[in-house]
Amino acid sequence: MRVLGVDPGLTRCGIGVVEGTPGRSLHLVHVEVIRTPADADLALRLLAVADGVRRVLEQFEPDQVAVERVFSQHNVRTVMGTAQAAGAALTEAARAGIPVMMRTPSEVKAAVTGSGRADKAQVGTMVARLLSLDAVPRPADAADALALAITQIWRGSAEARLDAALRGAAR
Repeated sequence: MRVLGVDPGLTRCGIGVVEGTPGRSLHLVHVEVIRTPADADLALRLLAVADGVRRVLEQFEPDQVAVERVFSQHNVRTVMGTAQAAGAALTEAARAGIPVMMRTPSEVKAAVTGSGRADKAQVGTMVARLLSLDAVPRPADAADALALAITQIWRGSAEARLDAALRGAAR
C-alpha cells in the first residue's frame, strides 16, 4: 500500500509518501515541505498547497491519503490557515478519486511512538527508525507527514477489514 500523508499548514505543509504493509518494513518514497510566504495573498497560498498536493498525487499515485485533523488551538488565525490548507489537500485527493482518512495528532503520536503525548522530537526519531533513515526528516512538518502515512498504513488496513466484517455481519 502507498499512502500520502499531509501535515497541513499555510506557511509549511508537510507532504510524505510511504509504502508498506502492516508487519512488514516501510519504505520512504518521497518527502517535501510546500512553503508559502506569510505575506502572500491567501488564495495564492492555498493554490500553491493544492498544486503541490496534486503534483505529488499524480507523480506517486498513492492508494490512500491521510490528512491531520485540525484541532483547536488558542490562535484562531493559525487554526483557520491549517484548516484551509487541509481543505485544499482534501479537495485534490477527492478530485483524484483517492480515499482520504483524517487522523488526530494524538492518534498519530500513539501509533508511531506508543504515546499519544509524545513530543515532536520523539515522533521524528521514531519516523527515522521506522523508515531506516540516517537522520530525522526536517523540518518537523516533513516528519509529521510521514508519521501520518505510517499510521494510515498500520491502522487503515485493520480498519478496512473491520468495516468489511461489520458490513458482512449486517447482511
